[in-house]
Amino acid sequence: MYNRIILIGRLTADPVLRYTPQGTAVATFTLAVNRRFNREETDFINIVTWRALAEHCAQYLSKGQLTALEGRLQIRSYEGKDGIRRTVAEVIADDVRFLGKAGTGSSSNADSPNRYGQEFSGHNDEWDNLGHEVRVDEVNSSQMDTDDDLPF
Repeated sequence: MYNRIILIGRLTADPVLRYTPQGTAVATFTLAVNRRFNREETDFINIVTWRALAEHCAQYLSKGQLTALEGRLQIRSYEGKDGIRRTVAEVIADDVRFLGKAGTGSSSNADSPNRYGQEFSGHNDEWDNLGHEVRVDEVNSSQMDTDDDLPF
């Protein structure tokens, strides 16, 4: 069994930082992720981060900021104040990358808080080239497949 999710989207609001009674930091925010079907649609996905990563997300992320994250899907149920049972789906993120400033598509520079996502992650090099544009004229012709060996 495997439960991993990778998302790239924009924050719908600034993260909310709270602390458990034991003093553990927890930050929650919602990520707007575009989905293309017959027309472009957007999913709004609830995200939860814990401990030092939660504090860094609350400090450095803001509404509209482009963010990449990796985590696991969690489905939980609770009983509301009105006595009705509710089910919530959320992503528990363990790796968050700050890709750009709020409202821009630009990547952050070397002095930006992006390094904190790497510091508190077990996946330090998986996303190093995320957002790196590769142009066709940069690709070696020997790296490209030809149609000669296609079976159809």
